[in-house]
Amino acid sequence: MIRTRRTSLSLDLALLALLACLVGFIAYRITVHLDYAWHWGEIPQYILRHDDRTGRWVPNYLLRGLFTTLRLSLWGGLLALALGLAMALARTGRSLYWRLIARTYVLLLRNLPPLVIIFLFYFFLADQLIPHLALDVRARKAGPGVRWLLSLLVAEPGSISAFLSAVCTLALFEGAYITEILRAGIESVERGQWEAAHALGLRRHQVLRHVVLPQAFRQVLPTLAGQFISLVKDSSIVSVISIQELTYQGSQLMASTYLTIEVWVTVALMYMLLTFPCSLLVARLEARLARRHGGDGHDWGCLCRGEEVL
Repeated sequence: MIRTRRTSLSLDLALLALLACLVGFIAYRITVHLDYAWHWGEIPQYILRHDDRTGRWVPNYLLRGLFTTLRLSLWGGLLALALGLAMALARTGRSLYWRLIARTYVLLLRNLPPLVIIFLFYFFLADQLIPHLALDVRARKAGPGVRWLLSLLVAEPGSISAFLSAVCTLALFEGAYITEILRAGIESVERGQWEAAHALGLRRHQVLRHVVLPQAFRQVLPTLAGQFISLVKDSSIVSVISIQELTYQGSQLMASTYLTIEVWVTVALMYMLLTFPCSLLVARLEARLARRHGGDGHDWGCLCRGEEVL
């Protein structure tokens, strides 16, 4: 065993040395052989700017784009989770009609490129439906407090319709994947627990709420977290419909300043700022659920057998 550990340690050190050499070679090629004039000092002004009128530092292009990406991901993720849960329950339900609808939705959305879905939904559906709600007009007529809250949580009053179209498009696309994730989680629950719950007199919705769904979510939590992180990255595709999220702001800034590498490296780091904390948070949540897993399973097993849970 000691010899195996030494071999593993030697291999790790060799791989680490190889990685360090690779990073050094890339850095050498960039600094010495790349014919590019670096202007990193100009980047901070596009993240924060000083407002002479108020005397405060306010978000500039890149930071505003980051906030828009965060709002897109948050609302798109919540809507995708709700849609995915509804479709997963339909796929595992008793009704053949709803199973066919859910299966058609999954097969259609998972086999179309995201860019095609964006254009189809935005130009042929959302562009015909959402403007009739006159959300932008109503937002402009609202009071200052309501407009400030909308700007903070959703979008500027003149961009709410486009923002909602982007959120719905992302939710439709990501919801198809979440549907399959939750369906797998529901089907991973042993059939005996369904039968035991029915034997205790629980209805189907009670079984789902109290028995099946808590276990299913615990089983698929890492996969759901990965899908949410994927949603943060996939939100960049709505830049093609002029939603001013981080990728759109980066492309516009690059076109006007020609700071190609500086802008895109900064954009990449800002995406990491969103996704990496999510990974750490989910890892902690997964570890916490794993510690509680044994107690929950024992309590439910006792309940199914009609025993008293102490």
